[in-house]
Order: sequence, then structure tokens, then C-alpha cells
Amino acid sequence: MFIEALPWVLFLAFVCAMLALDLGVLHRDAHEVKRKEALLWSVFWIGLAILFNLGVYVFRGQDRGLEWTTGYLVEKTLSIDNVFVFLLIFATLAVPPAYQHRVLFWGIVGALVTRALLIGVAGFLLGTLHWVIYVFGAFLIFTGIKFLRDTEHAPSLEKSRLLRLVKRFFPVTEGYEGQRFFVRRNRVLFMTPLFLALVLIEATDVMFAVDSIPAIYAITDDPFIVFTSNIFAILGLRALYFVLAGYLAGLAYLKPALAAILVFVGTKMLVGEVYKVPALASLAVILAILAVAIAASLARARWRNLPAHPAPAFPLVVEPVAPEAADG
Repeated sequence: MFIEALPWVLFLAFVCAMLALDLGVLHRDAHEVKRKEALLWSVFWIGLAILFNLGVYVFRGQDRGLEWTTGYLVEKTLSIDNVFVFLLIFATLAVPPAYQHRVLFWGIVGALVTRALLIGVAGFLLGTLHWVIYVFGAFLIFTGIKFLRDTEHAPSLEKSRLLRLVKRFFPVTEGYEGQRFFVRRNRVLFMTPLFLALVLIEATDVMFAVDSIPAIYAITDDPFIVFTSNIFAILGLRALYFVLAGYLAGLAYLKPALAAILVFVGTKMLVGEVYKVPALASLAVILAILAVAIAASLARARWRNLPAHPAPAFPLVVEPVAPEAADG
């Protein structure tokens, strides 16, 4: 029993240590995260994920290793869509860049807890009620199709029922109070807009987890692989936000790619009893979808930047005709 629980204990201890190092040492003082710093952190988290994946290959075998790779790639890709909503939240609430890291940090801490609970619930349902797999598969296909048909990428914050509900419990300060979530004035506890941003970040993660967790269960039924690949994707989400915030607008075909991945994994769930798609084939399909989407987006951006009437490579130079020549 202890041997089986040891990988879970070691992994959770590692996650807690990294989070404590992040907030307690590296980001103790609030500052704006520049793109270079975020890029280094993103490379760091992806590097750790690759090392962990290599450990899965060594200790669990090739099949489980491929499942972890595919699961991590799916979760990482689907988490990119969170970045769009983060941009909307921070812009709407005018969150200062220096405080965005703090909001995302605590948002990810909350996401670790909610993801663990949702993964446990989904695993229990799939283990006791096998027919739930068809519900998950159909839900993913429906979500992928709906993803394409939605004209709005994110709900309007002005109409958010969640914000109206939260504001009923605490009054809200007019402006930001440094990086604090709450302040006390005349013995009355006030929320700051920074806490409202945190609430919306948490709600966003729960919304996307409903899609991503069934998606990874379409790839593997191993709870440890599901949990660890999911958590590694979430841990790198903060750095991914600061890296991609300025580039996502150029990826015009990212949204169709995410929809195609959801439809693919949903279909994989539905046909699992008839034909089990190999892990390597799943990885290849997902990589192909992403490669096509990125290439098409870059080509579209390049084409749109071309002049409407490009000049010929060798322009003709027309010499003016002298009046005498014209008369003669």
C-alpha cells in the first residue's frame, strides 16, 4: 500500500515545494512579468514535464509514456484557450501588470484542488458506470462543434451572475489596494477588484476543466497519468499566459484546431469498445492538427500583410516622349 502511494506523495510534495519557491522567494515582491522572464519560466516548466515524462517511460513502459505525452499535449493545448479569457478578465477589470502574477498564482493553486476533485469524480464515474464514457464522448463532440459556432470567445463580464453574487457578500473598493485581496475600513471588510479577478479566474478554470478532464480520460484510464499530466499543464499556464498574451491574436486558426481536438478525442471515446486507437496514433493526429493550424495561421497573417497591389519584381520604366518625337 505504501509503495503504491509513494509516487503520489512524492509528486504532491514536489508541487508544494515549487509553489512555495515561486511565491515565497522568486515573486515575493510584485512586479510586471516581462516576456523574457516568462519565456524562461515556460521553458523551465516544459523541461520539467519532459523529464517527468521520461521517468514515466522508464518506470511505466512505452505505452504509458506515450499516454502521458499525449495527455500533456492535449491539456497544454486546451489550456491555451484559458489565456484568451485571462486577457479579457485583466483588461475588463484593468488589473495592473504587476499584480497579474499574484492573481494567476492563487488561481492555479485553486485549480490544483478543483482539478483533483473533478479527476477523482470522473474516475469514479467511469469505474462504476461504464456507460458514462459515451456521455463524456458525446459531450466533447458537442463542445467542439459549439466551439466553432460561438461568435463570442468569452462571456461578457458585465453580465456575469457570479460577480453579482460575490458582491452581495462584501462591498468592493473603488480601486486597487496594492496586491491585497481584502482590506478593512472602519471595521468593515472590503473586497478589492483583484479578488474579483481571482474569482473569475477560478470560475474559468472550472469551466474549461469540464472539457479537458473527459478529454484526457479518452487517452488513458490511469489516474496517476491523468493527474500528473493535468497538473504539469496547469503549473506552466502562468508563464504561458505572459509568453502568449501578445501573440495569440495572430493564430487565427487556433480555435478550429482546439475544436478538432475535442471532436477527435470525443470520437475516440465513443469507438473505444470497437477499436482502441493506439497512443502513438493519437499523438500523431493531435500534433498534425496543431501543425496545420499554426502553419495556416502564419500563412494567413503573412498574406494579409501583403500590399493589395504588389509592385512587379521588375517594374517597367516608361521614358517620357519628347514633344518633337510625338509631332514627327
